[in-house]
Amino acid sequence: MVWGQQVIALVRANEDLAHHGDGCAPEVVAGTEAEMGLAFPPSYRRLIEEFGTWEVPPTEFPGLFRTVRRRKLLGSSAYTIEDRAQLGLPHQFLVVMHDDVLGVVVLDTSRPDQDGEYPVFAWNPSVQDADMQRVADSFGAFTLAECRQNLS
Repeated sequence: MVWGQQVIALVRANEDLAHHGDGCAPEVVAGTEAEMGLAFPPSYRRLIEEFGTWEVPPTEFPGLFRTVRRRKLLGSSAYTIEDRAQLGLPHQFLVVMHDDVLGVVVLDTSRPDQDGEYPVFAWNPSVQDADMQRVADSFGAFTLAECRQNLS
């Protein structure tokens, strides 16, 4: 949870540059997890509950959100379900962003650590899972590093 608190503090201290939504209720998060058949790690859940979606330009963290016109949740859940159908994304991967440099950034939910966090990988449908680029040990560490880099 330390990572999440640090990211929240950093985003809130830089609201002139960073942008965020209003957050998601825990029951919305739980429903989304059930729909995908995956559990969010604590750091991701905390940030989604706080912001829903957020960005520290140029990095956008889609999280979970709804637009005024759409009732369906967008963001990670939509990316995950779409990428399963269109790109053959393995079921254990949770998409946390689409990035111009890294491609599809995923959490590997089959590899939880002692805190329930998942490692972060850059996934490419043409690369074997064993050859994926490991980006960070947890979503919290990944997000904090991205935010610090973008705000420095």
